[in-house]
Amino acid sequence: MAKQLLLVRHGKSDWGNLDLKDFDRPLNKRGKENAPEMAERLVNKGFKPDLIVSSPAKRAKSTAKFFAEAYNIDQIHFEESIYEANTTALLKVVNRLDDSAEKTIIFGHNPGFTDFANELSGADIYNIPTAGMVLISFPFDSWKMVSKGTGELVFFDYPKNSDEV
Repeated sequence: MAKQLLLVRHGKSDWGNLDLKDFDRPLNKRGKENAPEMAERLVNKGFKPDLIVSSPAKRAKSTAKFFAEAYNIDQIHFEESIYEANTTALLKVVNRLDDSAEKTIIFGHNPGFTDFANELSGADIYNIPTAGMVLISFPFDSWKMVSKGTGELVFFDYPKNSDEV
């Protein structure tokens, strides 16, 4: 069975409290509106994840929870190395995913996510906006096989994208 990886950038975060560490920044009002809206769009596309993995940063965690709720999934796996990760670190996370999961969603951050999507699929995405999602499929039955250029872009969607595919 082919693997499908959905990269979701966290929703818009709140910069209101400058004393907060970057890691602890919450979602702002727009982030709290966009995340469930994007989760619903994903449900409507018929995508059903087997596994949800997220950066433990507050804004990523909150975004992941909206998606988990949309799918009635209780468990979110938190992976510290996703926070501030570059493409090498992100590939390690993907290569370690459980092969019993065909479809995985990973919640994280830019610039790593945009670079990673482009590196895996050869897509030419300039920037994944907040709450944006990129679905990439791989012709493998093991996540260990995933490497640069082995994926195919299925879709790229984001809150301000009105012409959904």
